[in-house]
Amino acid sequence: MMARVAVLGAGAWGTALAAVLSGRLQVALWARDPAQAQTIAKTRRNERYLPGIEVPGSVQVGNDLAAAIAGAQLVLVATPVAGMRELLKKFDARTPLVWLCKGFEEGSGLLPHQIVEEVLGGDARCGALSGPSFAAEVARGMPCALTLAARDAAFARESAALLHGGRMRVYYSADLVGVEIGGAVKNVMAIAAGISDGLGLGLNARAALITRGLAEIARLGAAFGGSPETLFGLAGAGDLILTATGDLSRNRRVGLELARGRKLAEILADLGHVAEGVHSAREVARDVWTPKRNGRAGMGWHRIG
Repeated sequence: MMARVAVLGAGAWGTALAAVLSGRLQVALWARDPAQAQTIAKTRRNERYLPGIEVPGSVQVGNDLAAAIAGAQLVLVATPVAGMRELLKKFDARTPLVWLCKGFEEGSGLLPHQIVEEVLGGDARCGALSGPSFAAEVARGMPCALTLAARDAAFARESAALLHGGRMRVYYSADLVGVEIGGAVKNVMAIAAGISDGLGLGLNARAALITRGLAEIARLGAAFGGSPETLFGLAGAGDLILTATGDLSRNRRVGLELARGRKLAEILADLGHVAEGVHSAREVARDVWTPKRNGRAGMGWHRIG
């Protein structure tokens, strides 16, 4: 009998992953919007977020959260960081989950694993799936390599093995913080690279910006307890290169439009998707932070400026 997974969030990445995994797993795709769920279930298309891609008939699409996660061996949270906290409040603390979002929570500056710890507690079985992966290419079955990270190495290994297959290679890591920092800050650098290209500063400038940006990301990751090796791997350098140079990158597109003189609010309204780098840039720049241990399990944040 095939294992069952639930994908929560019918955006581009959630839909793509549901489509790819359905070839070898039982997959339930949950959409927050009942109308969207009904449309996808009927047409087997998600034209708003992933046009031109068929959602296989074996994917169970619906708006009932309890039905989606019932019996799931693993729950994949594909909502933006901003929607993660409220969704987690509906989970049992024992639910094995992996999130696909990358960034910091606006206002609190928390990484996704810290949100999980606040809502579900420090014993939650959880991790992050990250790496260079445009949803449109993944959905078409094109090759990609990702990293699944969790503090519990056994959980990371088991979850990676469950998702690994076909043209999607999934490595595992115990460096959750490093993977999350890489995924969050690379979006900020992608906006910067878009601005550089939009201003016509040239390929030399873009290469320098990406390289020096990676060095800063690695230092930031190390400051929070992450491994520099992680930041120079798939979840750091790989994701940064893709997002800063690829034409499918939403964050890069934001930078290109800013360079043309457009207002940020107008750009985001036209984008139709979440560009996590916008929120992450604000949180990274808000204050100077340093990691410390506090009363909560795991890493906390402490303002020093």
